[in-house]
Amino acid sequence: MTKADAKARIEKLKKEIERHRYAYHVLDKTTISEAALDSLKHELYTLEQEFPDLITTDSPTQRVGGKPLAKFGKIKHFSPMLSMEDVFSLEEFEAWSQRIQKLAPITNYQLPILFFCMVKLDGLAIELVYRDGQLVTASTRGDGIIGEDITQNVKTIEAIPLVIASEAKQSQTREIVVR
Repeated sequence: MTKADAKARIEKLKKEIERHRYAYHVLDKTTISEAALDSLKHELYTLEQEFPDLITTDSPTQRVGGKPLAKFGKIKHFSPMLSMEDVFSLEEFEAWSQRIQKLAPITNYQLPILFFCMVKLDGLAIELVYRDGQLVTASTRGDGIIGEDITQNVKTIEAIPLVIASEAKQSQTREIVVR
């Protein structure tokens, strides 16, 4: 196989693998058997071993595996990542609502303030930063201003894309922050 043939096949395999991963992780739809997907990933890996200069950071073979990093660097957030406030009674909610109204008073119109409420689920809040469509950093909420760099750990999560859709890559926005 020539290098040009390998490059074309690698690109096709990357797109095919990503299409199946997207269907599975985002659409909750199985489009290929696990064995067939493993076969595509193995073919990609084999080609990249034969032509290592064709390996790119967005390749499915570049997902990190193994133990999480023990030591984390720090990342300053694009904008503060604030935490949710718990309320356990109608009185606590009303007190919170009054504090919000003092911060952003409605002076000209007496329109009601609308709220979106949801059940709080414990978990990990993370910030993903994509630059030119490629995942460049992932960080925890930390103190809201500075979080811990968990980029390598996040790359182990197949549901998180290493590259976002081509439409996003072609937009005027070079950097996209996902929380």
